[in-house]
Amino acid sequence: MKTAYEWDFPLPRTHTGILQGNGTLGAMIWGEGRWLRITLGRADLWDHRGGMAWREGMSYASIRRCLERGDETSLRQLFETGDGVKGEPERPSVLPLGRIDIDLGPGVELTRGVLETGDGTAVIHAVRGKHRYRVRIVLAMESNAVTVSLPRSLANTPIRTVTAWSFLEEYLRSISFAAPRKFRSSGVFGWTQALPADPAVCVACRRTAAGVVIGVERGEHEKSARAAASATACEVASDRAKTVERANRKWWTRYWRDVPDLVIPNERLAFLYRYGMYKFAGFTNPAGVPATLQGPWIEEYRMPPWSSDYHFNINVQMCYQPAYHGNRLEHLLPLFDLIFSWESELRKNAHVFLGIDDGMMLPHAVDDRCMCMGGFWTGSVDHGCTAWVALMMYRYYRYADDRAFLKRAYPFMVSAMRVYEEMLERDGSRLCLPVSVSPEYRGAEMNAWGKNASFQLACVHALAEACTDASRILRRKPRPVWARIMAKLPKAALVDGPGGDRPASIGLWDGLRLEESHRHHSHLGAITPFDVIDPNDPDWAAVVDESVADWIRHGPGRWSGWCLSWASALHCRLGNGEAAEFYLEAFDRFFTNEGGGTVHDAWASGFSLVGRGARPPNRETLIDVMQVDGAMGSVAAIQEMFLHTRRGVNHIFAGVPWRWRNCSFSRMRTEGAFLVSAVREKGQTVSIVVECETGGTFKIANPWPGGARVSCGEKLSRRAGRVISIRIPRGAQACIREA
Repeated sequence: MKTAYEWDFPLPRTHTGILQGNGTLGAMIWGEGRWLRITLGRADLWDHRGGMAWREGMSYASIRRCLERGDETSLRQLFETGDGVKGEPERPSVLPLGRIDIDLGPGVELTRGVLETGDGTAVIHAVRGKHRYRVRIVLAMESNAVTVSLPRSLANTPIRTVTAWSFLEEYLRSISFAAPRKFRSSGVFGWTQALPADPAVCVACRRTAAGVVIGVERGEHEKSARAAASATACEVASDRAKTVERANRKWWTRYWRDVPDLVIPNERLAFLYRYGMYKFAGFTNPAGVPATLQGPWIEEYRMPPWSSDYHFNINVQMCYQPAYHGNRLEHLLPLFDLIFSWESELRKNAHVFLGIDDGMMLPHAVDDRCMCMGGFWTGSVDHGCTAWVALMMYRYYRYADDRAFLKRAYPFMVSAMRVYEEMLERDGSRLCLPVSVSPEYRGAEMNAWGKNASFQLACVHALAEACTDASRILRRKPRPVWARIMAKLPKAALVDGPGGDRPASIGLWDGLRLEESHRHHSHLGAITPFDVIDPNDPDWAAVVDESVADWIRHGPGRWSGWCLSWASALHCRLGNGEAAEFYLEAFDRFFTNEGGGTVHDAWASGFSLVGRGARPPNRETLIDVMQVDGAMGSVAAIQEMFLHTRRGVNHIFAGVPWRWRNCSFSRMRTEGAFLVSAVREKGQTVSIVVECETGGTFKIANPWPGGARVSCGEKLSRRAGRVISIRIPRGAQACIREA
């Protein structure tokens, strides 16, 4: 697979830049003409003031009473934060930091940049007449430093520091920030920025004979932050850039050794996958900060959209999807550790919401201390946020076969389930969720709810199954209510067509068929990500077909960037490789900018109206609303085109388009701690190899109508049928071919 990629300059905006990151520190490399710019960000640079803790009165009963009475005034009062505290922000936010501008001199023109994803090194090329220049930029994976190696003739070129204060002075003053302090002393220059209620930050630059080293560190006060950043810059400068590069090569070699190699016939999708897995390392490095909406890539010219916080109604989950099939499970653990650290707050939320002491409830948007971002009542009743995180934990167990982790995750899973148990009610002989929401559908309007939201039903079923299975594995007694839920609660809200002239379709909730284009495909969540309904199940096939037809009728007019990867994954589960490929190509064309940066709003017109009118935007005034979730969702969708699991059965090449005549993948992780490799030639699967880490039964949808030949150790057998089950001992492998 190709590992080096080129960018053409000019790269005129911050988020068109080439990305580097170590999970905490991020760099975006961009510029035009003689100016090379490096925007710096830290994922942990939080201003923790503001927000809204759940308080007495914000209970399920109170919310339900307001909704059923249509009492909007009382509902708003439950969630309003008032005018806030003067001199403080309304909610917490990650903060912008600033950038370094390098003046390469009169007549110099930046031409192109080359990123070697194999070791994270960026080389920027420039020309002046017949002279050619190369600037080498490396962000250290094991320290918060960036090295910039300049040509000898440019070693003393001017370097300018640009702080976020330059763009945001008025706003930052209004929330009690003081101006940053610039300094230049003993060969080190840069700035410090004090925070009103959090540790300070410092950017320190040390000139060397070869260029400049930049250190970015935090400290309790400006003095300690400056000392730490200066020490980092000086230490790296004294060791020389080659020491950082050697350490980086080792780090990246270890990383790529585990990542599956995919042979993808589509060049743009191959880039989305490789650059996506590179970015995944850069913002989920286990030694760094759990990934937020933007990770460490924070623009310097404004406050980040949505505070670059943790959104748990899909965004965090999508950011971490590549870890599973990507064989990088350890990247999930810092996120889980962070959530486990919030236990007391999550239990308090469940107590306020339902009066129970054995539940946990996660708001849909929080900072890194679990402070709720604000008064969005639908987010407060969207318990799918908690359930989905619990299912992420269970999926980690399924892919790692790590019982020690399952023991740790099990209380969280059961506590999440307890909240759903309390919300359920009898509905004749059935169970129902009387008040439920489909994420962000109708926003926070008074009609943004209904009985039996399909998204929530899928969450409940998936979590009940997971809890039951975990109980069996851990030899715990399952709660009887779980079996009752699986038997008595619908898996989806089925709605007949208008006037009964169309078959039943999966609705948003009881009585509400999809009525508009919407960015959350949540009503189809039972297909994916929750895998509650197999679209090929004869009992569901007609309903799924009509539901997908409904969805296609309304089209992508109100989709944002990350919606396309979800759409691709849905079509992959349906065996529609053409659509799966198309939506990823559309993501690349309409939701990645000229520098390959992935954006929330449409970058070009003609596909979606989110952030755009019907006509092409003015490129001179274009501002990128960057998020990483869409990029990671695309990586996961590509992975699932090659391999995905439906109801415990592995499907090989089920989502690739027919025109991909020759493709392959190697050592992709799947449920049961199996590593799978497969080759497709001339449009047919020719071989599958399954390695087993811990011992277990591997189930595969048989790709050969005439049967399969299986060899495992010295055993050779012929298998037939729609599904093949193969028992593979620990450390062994099975080879599967057409009989």
